[in-house]
Amino acid sequence: MIRVLVVDDHPLFRDGLTGLLATVPDVDVIGSAGDGDSAVRLAHELTPDVVLMDLNLPGTPGLEATRRIIASAPECGVLVLSMLADGASVTAALRVGARGYLLKEAGQEAVVAALRTVAAGGQVIGAGLSTACSTPPGADLTARESEVLALLSRGSSNTEIARELDLSLKTVQNHVSRVLAKLQVQDRTQAALRMRGL
Repeated sequence: MIRVLVVDDHPLFRDGLTGLLATVPDVDVIGSAGDGDSAVRLAHELTPDVVLMDLNLPGTPGLEATRRIIASAPECGVLVLSMLADGASVTAALRVGARGYLLKEAGQEAVVAALRTVAAGGQVIGAGLSTACSTPPGADLTARESEVLALLSRGSSNTEIARELDLSLKTVQNHVSRVLAKLQVQDRTQAALRMRGL
């Protein structure tokens, strides 16, 4: 039996996904969360085999929640289920420890097959994403720089990023400078657009 924690901030999508997975004989949805902080807490309490993780979450973003879950429970597989199809998001998710990445438009069979693969220790990149992440912008970003870029693209200030990632303001400023240099952009807005593949 694959024990699954569903994480998504949209109640309808979360409930729909939970209901869909309830019909699969070898899957047991043991909990659900609507934000990153709850996801980290429940993953620690419930020890799921797989966490189905959205990236755009209130509070702690999906990338940081994924990093924290993997850090505290390396045996737990995180499968990202997102609407973000750009290579930077895929690469960032894999760099912080996710074992798979699917788009929310994926069908039931694709989601269940990916769940089984991740639960078995494998890695999955959904259809239409493998080409997107072959040469993504910012492919040489470190895991931490990818997290900073993800928060930056959500409009977070350096102070907010520092608080979110528990870093000093100076460290965040250094990360932001390196991110801009690696992406070959002039400012935060251009970096955010580049992350979205625009």
